[in-house]
Amino acid sequence: MADTTTDQFDVVILGGGSGGYAAALRGAQLGQKIALVEKDKLGGTCLHRGCVPTKALLHVGELADAPAEASEVGLDLTLNSVDVDKMLGFKDKIVGRLHKGLQGLVKSRKVEYVEGFGRLTGPKTVSVEGEGGTRELTAESIILATGSFSKTLPGIDLGGRFLDSEAALQLPEVPKNPIILGGGVIGVEFASVWKSLGAESVTIVEGLPHLVANEDESIAKALERAYKKRGITFSLGTFTEKAEQDENGVTVTLTDGTVFEGDYLLVAVGRGPITADLGYEEQGIEMDRGFVLANKETLETNVPGIYAVGDIVPGLQLAHRGFQQGIFVAERIGGQNPAPIVESGIPRITYCEPQVGSVGLSEKQAKEQLGEDAVESYEYNLGGNGKSQILGTTGFIKLVREKGGAIVGVHMIGSRISELMGEAQLIVNWEAHPEDVASLIHGHPSQHEAVGEAALALAGKPLHAHA
Repeated sequence: MADTTTDQFDVVILGGGSGGYAAALRGAQLGQKIALVEKDKLGGTCLHRGCVPTKALLHVGELADAPAEASEVGLDLTLNSVDVDKMLGFKDKIVGRLHKGLQGLVKSRKVEYVEGFGRLTGPKTVSVEGEGGTRELTAESIILATGSFSKTLPGIDLGGRFLDSEAALQLPEVPKNPIILGGGVIGVEFASVWKSLGAESVTIVEGLPHLVANEDESIAKALERAYKKRGITFSLGTFTEKAEQDENGVTVTLTDGTVFEGDYLLVAVGRGPITADLGYEEQGIEMDRGFVLANKETLETNVPGIYAVGDIVPGLQLAHRGFQQGIFVAERIGGQNPAPIVESGIPRITYCEPQVGSVGLSEKQAKEQLGEDAVESYEYNLGGNGKSQILGTTGFIKLVREKGGAIVGVHMIGSRISELMGEAQLIVNWEAHPEDVASLIHGHPSQHEAVGEAALALAGKPLHAHA
């Protein structure tokens, strides 16, 4: 029988993804003795199988679009071929470099990195099964940060030509006519990159009425128009009845009888929490459909001393949300008094082409919370922005405010607008009024000017805009 050793720490963290490693680094910075438990790779899904590798491929897609754009400005460029092996190597190189840097950070902060399968075995105990046997880690505080997995639909078993996002990132070819189930962030991003890399047709099947249905409706409609222009097909408002595959391709049948045929099927219907068989329920932690119900103000569960962060906590499943929650919990454990994280104040970015960004309340949400007549909004078209014209992008910046008060939502669509989200989140989280933003000086020519112009208009003094 393998030996069992017991070690005492101030904090044991179960999961080494964005939330877990952020908590470890910040806790160590505050003088805590930290154990970080991870059965896979440090950095979790975001670094290895999600955000970072997806955005690397989207960058390749952006370069692939360049020849078509170049002809309009007098350059004769051609895209001769896509070397998929080299493209995947580029992606892996980026991931590897960041992984190595993260490993160095954890080591330099003297965090004890424990490799193995960790399980909660008591209110202050985590048992880790590793190559050297079983270790019992005990601590006054435990942070659960075990992340999420790609979900599928009943009757659709992943494998073969049925892909999840992780398999799609390793696909050794560019699909010719893929079908994508789900028009959320993952679905529209893969649709964008595959179309850019030369797919003959891309079809998105979304049961809800819009693509990126969680965004402000005006943004969703604008993305749909842009995708039609790009030749990306989508079906909205009808759910999938069944999907079948053989060695030659896939067939998807909708509940209304519509049939789509393609060479691959990407299932992008969301992510579920990784909490099963980890001892959470056995220790009395309140759960709901696999999610851990942590206190919104403190992120502590109903079991004192056990906290939860990231995708296992109901809400936005974003790496930067988990990252900030990890820091927040580490500071609470360390005796500090960090401000609670407001979910609506977390920036949300979809890196398709055109890009989508938002923070705060949609116009509909603002009216529901503040009253139908208590809200006003303004959309500034990027057609009036010099840098956007140079980039050849359409789109707009939409500001939503409480009448006579602060801006409560910023929503935008257009090429490269992800770079504007820093200012957008400051506007919302610092409760700036349009007049406050209008008085700031934005560099010229830049897309940031569009934010300033929208604020000028909403403050009642439009310049490069029609009132």
